[in-house]
Amino acid sequence: MQIFDSHTHINADQFVNDLSAVVDRARALGVTHMLVLGDNKRTNARLMAMLDRFPHIYGAAGCHPEDALQYDSKWENALRKMARHPRFRVIGEIGLDYHCTVDHQLQWRVFEAQLALAEELGLPVSIHNRDAFADTYAILREHQAALVGGIMHSFNGDAQWAEKFLALGFYLSYSGVVTFHGAPEVREAAQATPLTRMLVETDAPYLTPMPYRERMNEPGMTRYTVEYLAQLREMPAMALAQQTFNNAMRMIESGKQQTNEN
Repeated sequence: MQIFDSHTHINADQFVNDLSAVVDRARALGVTHMLVLGDNKRTNARLMAMLDRFPHIYGAAGCHPEDALQYDSKWENALRKMARHPRFRVIGEIGLDYHCTVDHQLQWRVFEAQLALAEELGLPVSIHNRDAFADTYAILREHQAALVGGIMHSFNGDAQWAEKFLALGFYLSYSGVVTFHGAPEVREAAQATPLTRMLVETDAPYLTPMPYRERMNEPGMTRYTVEYLAQLREMPAMALAQQTFNNAMRMIESGKQQTNEN
């Protein structure tokens, strides 16, 4: 089995003393490839070191909406510099989070600025959306023509919202949330998502799938989300793993347009 964790934060403080073991445990469970996301100076530096150390890790970075107050030209130029690395392939996670207290208009401006950066660099995007479906959709629809594609990270909407984001050309990535007892609408969306547009992820160290909620999440646990989704879709786990792996690689390859001149 070959699995691609399309969204993980193994560059976070929780993994700093255990990184090699985390990667080994993931491989033992079939999770061979990962998209690791940086969101500040510290995690970005760790991400770039990982790209040089692990050939099956790909990179993404961006300003999370919770940190919108900190986004400036220095941060933007740092992202441009990171994008020169051949395995840096995604701008993200970026988006809107109405659960936090950051001003909504400021979030919109920073979101749109980073979408423009992704368009400039020819990179897909990884989208964070919490309690902001309508505005996230409206902004992405405005940028649809210029974007090379992207991921709705840890998709937590229902089948109707799934249809809308799929129509914009996005992949829907399912995390451990799909296994939670209180998320029937996410399971509804997962059943309605075409297999050719589905991804899987951990969002480690968060969102550990059932029945391991009491444990810290890590990339290897993508295996359990794959197995759960396969059961939900009434298909072999091996087939779902391979399809989502192929989808992730296709999305990653769409981010090869950036050059060292960016």
